[in-house]
Formats: sequence, C-alpha cells, structure tokens
Amino acid sequence: MQVTETNSEGLKREFTIVLSAQDIDEKVDTRLAELAKTARIPGFRPGKVPASLMKKRYGQAVMGEVLEQALQDSSQQAMTERDITPALQPKVEVTSFEPGQDLEYKIEIEVMPDIEPMDFSKLSLETVEIEVPDAEVEETLGRLASQQKKTEPLSEARPSQSGDVVVIDFKGSVDGETKPGMEGEDHHLELGSNQFIAGFEDQLVGLDKGAETTVTVTFPQEYVNDELAGREAKFEVTVKDILASVPTALDDEMAKAYGAESLEDLKEKIRDSLDQQYQQMTRSRTKRSLLDKLAENHDFPVPSGMVELEFEQIWKQVEADREKGELDPDDQGKDEETLKREYRDIAERRVRLGLLLSEVGKRNEIDVSQDDLNRALIAEAQKYPGQEREVIDFFQKNPQALANLRAPLFEDKVVDFILDLADVAVRKVSPDELKRELDAEAESGAAGEGEGEAKPKKKATAKKEAPAKKAAGESGAEAGGGEGA
Repeated sequence: MQVTETNSEGLKREFTIVLSAQDIDEKVDTRLAELAKTARIPGFRPGKVPASLMKKRYGQAVMGEVLEQALQDSSQQAMTERDITPALQPKVEVTSFEPGQDLEYKIEIEVMPDIEPMDFSKLSLETVEIEVPDAEVEETLGRLASQQKKTEPLSEARPSQSGDVVVIDFKGSVDGETKPGMEGEDHHLELGSNQFIAGFEDQLVGLDKGAETTVTVTFPQEYVNDELAGREAKFEVTVKDILASVPTALDDEMAKAYGAESLEDLKEKIRDSLDQQYQQMTRSRTKRSLLDKLAENHDFPVPSGMVELEFEQIWKQVEADREKGELDPDDQGKDEETLKREYRDIAERRVRLGLLLSEVGKRNEIDVSQDDLNRALIAEAQKYPGQEREVIDFFQKNPQALANLRAPLFEDKVVDFILDLADVAVRKVSPDELKRELDAEAESGAAGEGEGEAKPKKKATAKKEAPAKKAAGESGAEAGGGEGA
C-alpha cells in the first residue's frame, strides 16, 4: 500500500492511496478458493471445482467484495498509522482501476481538533437560590381547593355572576351556517373560567334562569380550526339553570383527594414541587451562563462538515417556523443570506461547545450509567399514560432515539463536574426578584448571552429547536459527538 498525503490544511486531510494489482488478485484468488470448498456446481464435487470455472462464475462478485473490504481496511490502516480521528465518515473516491491493474483512490477526511480545556477553577459564576414563600404555597393550595369545589342550586333566584356554573344549551353558526362542534346541550360552564372563546362567558353574566340570548364572538386568528380562525360567530344560548359554587374546605379530607395524608402533608408536597420548579429555573439560568463563559474561553477550530450538519438541522426549523408565520422578531426584514450567516455562527458555537464537553467528559471518565438511562427512560414513558410499554419498546428498538435520550444526561453530568470546580457565588432572591431579572434579561436580549456576541446567542437560546436539538440542550452535544466523540 502506497499512501501520499496531498492536502493538510486546517482540519482537512487528503490522501491518495494505491493498492497493488498483485495484492488484489491474491485476495480474489484466496476468496475464490474458500468458496470452492462448499460450491455446488453440476458435474463437480464440493472442493473439486476448477479455479478457472470458479473465477468465471464468481469472479466479478468476489472482486466487488474484495475491493470494498480493501478500501475499508486500507483507509483505516492509513488513519491509524497517522493517529487520525475522523470527525465524520471519510469520503472515498476511486480514481483509477482496471482488472489486472493497481487500484488508486482518494480519501478526504476532516479530523477532530486538538482541544485543551481551560482551568475551570478560574471560572467565576453566580447562581441564585430561592426559598419558596408561604404565600405561594397558600395560593397553590387555594387553586387546588377550587378544583374540588362543588355546586348547588341557588337558595334565592338571582342573575348569574362570575364564579357561577350555568347549565346551557347552545347552537352556533358562522354566516348563518352551523359548523361541527358548535352546539351542545346541558353543558355546565363556569363563568370566568375562560373555557370558551374570549367574550363568550362575559355575555352570560347577569342573566336569569330561563333566559335566551345571542352571544357574538370572534374566533382568534390562531384558532386550531383554520376554517373558523378570525371569523365572527353567533351562538343562540338558553340558560337552563344557575348553580352557585361552594368552596371546598381546606382540611385533611380535601388533602386526601390529592393523595396526601393530611393538609400539612399536602402543603409540604406543594412546597417541594415549587422548590423543584425554581431549582430547574435557576439551574437552567446558571447553565446558560456557564456555556457562555466556556464559549468565550475556547476558540479551537471545528470541523466544517459537523457545522454544516448542525446548521441544516437549525435551518430546517427556521424554515418550518417561517412557514407558520413564527419568524423570530429579530429576523424580520433580513435577507436569507444574512440569516444563514447568523445561524451558521450559532451552529459553529453549538458544535464547539459539544466537542468541548465531550472532551471534558472523556478526560474525566464521566459516563451515563445504565441506571441513569433507565430512570430517564421511565420518566419519558410516564409522559404518555397508558402507552408506557410502547414508549419503552420504541427507545429500545431505536438506537438513535436512545442516543438522543442519553446526550442531555451526559451533558448535565459534565456541566455539574465543571460547576463543582468553578467559583460559584450563591445569591438568595425572592421569586418576584427572579422574575424581574429574567424579564430584564429577555428585554435586553441578554438571556443566555455573553458580551460581544449577543445576537447569535440570543437566537441559540430563543429559537424553537428541532427534536434532535431539544434532546441535547444549548451546547449541541450530539453535534459534538456526545460521549463517544
């Protein structure tokens, strides 16, 4: 095998490899001899078929098999001898071959970059800590109680008011034509619950039992039924009864309806749930800040092929959003060339961060255990009540889906490892203070951004992502090869 390097620019490598005709012919003859041991050809016993006949009958097929294996083995040998780790599948092109002559082919490779992670102890970050206010626990408790409230007939006749449940018959039409789903009988509607189209319930306030009225509303432009979106509708409504809502007592019995042992136990469960929600919010914010600082402190080259694959995924989502009329406000008025340039910058950032996290994980032997994966699989299945078995079977039969489930677990483990080494200051804030800070960051475009690169990073965190992106978080870990890179 003769190997000649023809290009070594940046992360790109190109080689011309020549395999001798003699070596290829020897491999063909060897393979034909193996087949001859079991070949069944009329007039010949197995193992007694002449080599010339075997070559005539099977030579072409065996040649194809030998060439495919020779290309694979020789290209792998060339990379191993030069300590090359390809970023993507190498491109192989046969440039010259005729039976009885040498095989010459060209191989193009993009190699993985050399990555030297920074000293993470020099990172300074801030995270916030929230103590769940008692008032928020009580507010949540009140909402739960309201979901358990009952109704009873009015003790004295009076007009309907907000909070009442009216029993109605209704029949709607658009331009005089009744549409499916626009009518009902004995429907129980709580006034003020906003279950119906905006404005519908308001027009039923102040009516007496037995009243008949015409309710006029306009379906919203984003209504799920395109045929009705933005159109005016009229509903003929009869108020058949008015029921008063009876508040549910905040006691142990109410708590038991939610699976708690007592009212105090329910309060603790509410507090724990709210605490978990705030922890997720603050962790997400801290993680964005960390990724920004990692991006600022690492500027190694990334394989263009990986960037292009990541960009294609992002751009597909951008085009899908544009078709729905959901273009990012920051993209308005920009030509396609400008948008593609900006989103390609985002793709490059994601790939670079993904490669960095992968390298940190590999150096520090960070891995996703089977127990970690099983817990994530169960959590995913629980999102689809009644279909848990089907969800688990889907992931077990689809390696790529399982890899997408593993990627964010790996990323979070690496992020936790870095945060443990970094100097992280903790600041206590109230929920209202956190909300104001998040609103201010969103207003200024600072959420998830580092200075000097606001626009691309804003898009990276604000855009709706394709499914593959959702699985890997903000760093594009799967674009960077995950834990196997």
